[in-house]
Formats: sequence, structure tokens, C-alpha cells
Amino acid sequence: MPKSTCQNCGQHIEFPDELNRTEAACPHCEIETLLSVSTVPTIRIPKPKAAAPEQRESGTDSPVLPVANQIIQNVEHVIVGKHQEIALTLTAYLADGHVLLEDVPGVAKTMLVRTLAQSLGCSFKRIQCTPDTLPNDITGTSIFNPKTTDFEFRPGPLFAQIVLADEINRATPRTQSALLEAMAERKVTADGTNYDLTPPFILIATQNPVDHEGTFPLPEAQIDRFLIRLSLGYPNATQEVAMLERLQLEHPINQIQPVVQTDQILKCQQAVRQIQVDSKIAEYVVGLMQASREHHDLSLGGSPRASIALMRSAQAYAAIHGYDFVMPDDIKLLAPFVIEHRLILKPESRLRKRTVQNVIDDLLRSVSVPTLPRGSYRWWRGLFSRSWPLSWGWFCSWAT
Repeated sequence: MPKSTCQNCGQHIEFPDELNRTEAACPHCEIETLLSVSTVPTIRIPKPKAAAPEQRESGTDSPVLPVANQIIQNVEHVIVGKHQEIALTLTAYLADGHVLLEDVPGVAKTMLVRTLAQSLGCSFKRIQCTPDTLPNDITGTSIFNPKTTDFEFRPGPLFAQIVLADEINRATPRTQSALLEAMAERKVTADGTNYDLTPPFILIATQNPVDHEGTFPLPEAQIDRFLIRLSLGYPNATQEVAMLERLQLEHPINQIQPVVQTDQILKCQQAVRQIQVDSKIAEYVVGLMQASREHHDLSLGGSPRASIALMRSAQAYAAIHGYDFVMPDDIKLLAPFVIEHRLILKPESRLRKRTVQNVIDDLLRSVSVPTLPRGSYRWWRGLFSRSWPLSWGWFCSWAT
């Protein structure tokens, strides 16, 4: 079937032969365009709308792409129908951040972390938080050795590369605060001695938002330490049937083997830092944070740490999809996951049934998205690897 290029949006349109040289409404932009077989070469640039992570087309410019694909495919052997959540968790890991999984019991929060750890071949420890858990139970303690007549430090579970803090809101504030130094500085202080944690280090915490009896809500200062907050949600009927079929004989996690090595993850984290962030993208991120601090529904807006988190997340997200630069759509897609848990609503806004998600939608609508000025060739280097076909003739007429 022949293809034509829309003169307005640049998208490809398939049409039957009998409609050649006729006008029809473009299915993408709904504007009348002339249907004719395109014979000129095309340039590929991004689509104007960001697709969901599971539908987004991949580029080829990032060395992180093949590693990310291996990890995601391996995890999906166990976790069914949660491609977006897996991709976002990997985004946080490659951005050298931490993840807060907040959802009801039984939706595979712990299983996601276990499968990710086995796929990466990293050391993994689980902390089951309870009200009687002490800080030394997490960081480690010094034990007297009668043979050497000296105290020996026994590292706690926090010294693993991937740490799961299960039901973190059941631990006391004193125990929760023991995690802060490790999350911020990748260090643990015990008995006056500093110990470096083995990279790559990530803390993934879970909490149940339903049952609050006997829990200690995380303070805002600690929630702000998490790069991304996710909610897995229930699978649909088809996905749940597929899950039951996989579990019929044995649990699929028993068959999971490491697909990458630790040094590959470290190289990917370094490659993420090299992802290009244009000055206009940085201004866009700062504009969102400034608007949040002035929003009438918020008592606390985004901090500079939130700006850094959004930029780092966008770099990692672009890298795992094969791109070597950040687009505004990356920022818009990640904003709800990165800044929602950092914003605090005013009490009167809650009474009006306003939510933080409503505020984020307001911010994304009010802050102008950076665009290319007409006649400017800035940003075109690297943009051709994206996936929006455009004819040479249209490009030349636009640029001049």
C-alpha cells in the first residue's frame, strides 16, 4: 500500500491506489492534505506526543539500550504486564536514585525487587521493618571477639548493592533515619567509623497505603530522598490469567539468571551522565519547579533537589530508550513520578477535592514547552535519530 507524507504534521499516511492525488483528512492531525506517493528522502524527528514507555519506539544512539532491554525482558518473565513500572524502576537505578513502591499488599512489589536483583547479579538483602527494628539491625554492629580480644564490625543488610526495605512505614522514625546517610552519601557510620557502600547501590522501599494502624509515616525530608515513587496496581484479567499459567508448576523466579554484570551497570550509570541536556530543557525543568513554588494550591513546592531528580531521571529514561539527548516530552512523562511525592497541598485545597496530580497537570499546561525557533538549526544534531518522518522538501521550506 503506498504511503504519503502529511504536509502539516509530517506523519506517514497509508492509502489505497485509487486515492492517489486526492485530498483527505490526515488521521494524525485531522487536517486536509494531498495524498501522493512521496519520492523524496525523509528525515526522522520525534513525534509531538510522548508515548507510554511500553509503546515508545527505541533509538540506537545510546549504549545503555541493549543492556536495558536485556534486564527488562528478563524481569518480565516473572512480572506480568508491568513494563512501564519495570522501566521506571530501572530508570531510577541507572540515575543512581532510590524508589518508593507504594501499593496494596499482593501486587508483586517485593517480587519485582527480587527479580531485578537476580537479573543484575548484584548482592541483595531484604529488611523486614517492624516497630522493634533498631538502627544497628540495619547498619551493622561491633561484636567482641574473645580470640583477638577486640571488637569486629559485622555489616548489616544495608551493605548490599540492592536493599529492599519492606513496609518501611512500620519502622520507627529512629530506624528510618538510619537509612538517610546511605541514601544520600552511599556511606554508613557505625561506632564513629565511616564505611563506603559497594556501588551500584539502590534502596527500594515499600509501604502499604491502606492499613495505617501501628505505622510511622515517613517525614517529608525522607520521602524527598526517593527519586521516584511508583504504584504497581492490579493486573487486568488477561495478565492475571497469564500469571496463573506461569505459576502452575513452579515460580518463574526460580529460573531467573543474571543477564548483566555489575561493571556493565556502572558503565551504564556513567553513560547516563553523558546524555545531552540542552539549556532550554534545563530552563523548562526550573520553570516547572518555580511554578510549583508559586502555585496557590501548594504549601510546599519542588526543591532544587527535585529539579536535579527530574533532570537525572530524564537522562536515564532517554538512555534506556536508545537516545543520547533529553526531549521535553521526557520531562512531561516523568514529572508525575518524580515530583508528586515532593509537593504538599494546602488543607483548604484538599477540602476542594484538589489533588497533587491536578496541580502537576496545571504546571505542565501553564509552563511553556521549549521549541525550535523558525529558521534555526539548533538541536537538529541528533534529532534525526528520532521517529517522525519528514520530507526533505518540507524541511528545506521550513528552515528557510
